Amino acid sequence: MTVSNLLPTAEPAAVRRDQGHYRCEGRWTLAGIEALDAQLQGIRWSSGALQLDGSGIRAIDTTGALQLLNLVAVLERDGRRVQLIGLHEEHRELLDLVRERRAAAGEPPPLATPPGRLERLGRWAWHYLRRSIDFLAFVGEAALALGQLLLHPRRFRWRALFGNIETAGVHALPIVALLAFMMGVVIAYQGGRQLELYGANIFIVELVSLTMLRELAPLITAIIVAGRTGSSYTAQIGTMQITEEVDALRTIGIPPMNLLVLPKLLALVVALPLLTLFADALSVFGGMVMARTMLDVSYGDFLDRFPRVVTLTSFLIGIGKAPVFAAIIALVGCYQGFQVRGGADAVGRQTTVSVVQSIFLVIAADALFSVVLGSVGLWR
Repeated sequence: MTVSNLLPTAEPAAVRRDQGHYRCEGRWTLAGIEALDAQLQGIRWSSGALQLDGSGIRAIDTTGALQLLNLVAVLERDGRRVQLIGLHEEHRELLDLVRERRAAAGEPPPLATPPGRLERLGRWAWHYLRRSIDFLAFVGEAALALGQLLLHPRRFRWRALFGNIETAGVHALPIVALLAFMMGVVIAYQGGRQLELYGANIFIVELVSLTMLRELAPLITAIIVAGRTGSSYTAQIGTMQITEEVDALRTIGIPPMNLLVLPKLLALVVALPLLTLFADALSVFGGMVMARTMLDVSYGDFLDRFPRVVTLTSFLIGIGKAPVFAAIIALVGCYQGFQVRGGADAVGRQTTVSVVQSIFLVIAADALFSVVLGSVGLWR
């Protein structure tokens, strides 16, 4: 038997601590409690009396009710006085029913047997495997929605697209310009010292240009955008999740994928290559300034050698990575936003996860680019 309070599909059970208050959240069902034991191991329970708030439980079945009763029993056996508060009426009725049936069956109190290392490792691996599958399903749903949009372009929300391009692209220009210029200066300074020892000052052009255009400018720009724009995507959608605006959209027949995800995804796919181009120019300019200051390589000599060492292929390799990085950042940011459950602390938590995962996947994709392009002879 399952008692549900309407809501999302994949919402695992969890207990959150916020300023000494313990709150049960998510789906306390057979499918939702898989990772609960591992999550409970990391909670620092206060001593003495404590309250367990069940108002955040979205759905509960007999398995979840048993899990909750076991948790209360374990805490009480450790000397705490536990009070269950905030339970929805139907959840409390199911909890009372399970408690009565268990007492009638004469079941012994639950054992507080902590899972072993191997079990914890298995649960951890299973948890992240399920998250990976969920993310792939989200990517598939976005691809399907994008395909439907291409068949019916009049449904697309152009105003949201241009608004997101302005936010993700135009507003990011100052920070991208500053960091790209500084990266050019650093690369030229560090490499120039070594070149100067061998009297090969002019080769600073190759060092700065190829390093920045093919590798560092796209990567640094993507990392800046992941921290700035990807996190804002998660925070925006996460806030809409906890205020139930996303559910309201579904109720009135507006797919959140079309309204919230696709404009952000396409806007970033447009904006990030342009930002990368901008970063290319500023980073090379930073290298030129440093080459002129430290190595006596004039701006004219630098610009004269630049087109001879930077081929169109080298330029396109750097720019070509940007749409892939943009898709990763947008999809991870939006996906983590939809994973927000509970209160404001959950928004902060998922935003952190979003930034970490985006940067990790961007660097992994960059490494994959290096291997693939090197294997087909485009890295020379």
